Amino acid sequence: MISFNYEIDFQLEDETVFSDWLSQVISSELKNEGEINYIFCDDDYLLEINQQYLDHDTLTDIISFDYSIGNELHGDIFISIERVRDNAADFNVSFEEELRRVMAHGVLHYCGYKDKTNEDEMVMRDKEEEKMKMFHVKHKE
Repeated sequence: MISFNYEIDFQLEDETVFSDWLSQVISSELKNEGEINYIFCDDDYLLEINQQYLDHDTLTDIISFDYSIGNELHGDIFISIERVRDNAADFNVSFEEELRRVMAHGVLHYCGYKDKTNEDEMVMRDKEEEKMKMFHVKHKE
């Protein structure tokens, strides 16, 4: 089950569209969906987590804690909406596109993809692009 939690004044427009898409991302990697919590927050909130749990004193857009068991994915994914907005501007993409990229990124880590080396990062970027193409919003008539 995928759940969304908000520590700031932000809310996904249609949570069901996002949870359905993320479920597809997980199954496309031949993994099983466990309990995955997305926590949307601001820079200060995420910086505190980064300092407290990872001993990093830097701003970041995402921190994921992986509690997966075998092929069943479980975890907490913290996303700074402030960082996503800034990164979207820096990369000249829409906020929505950057948000989907970061959301997919967290799940892809649980699927075993890394991003510490240049080679791993290239594979991760390709996977992010592949999974973002799976996102479809049904237009209301």
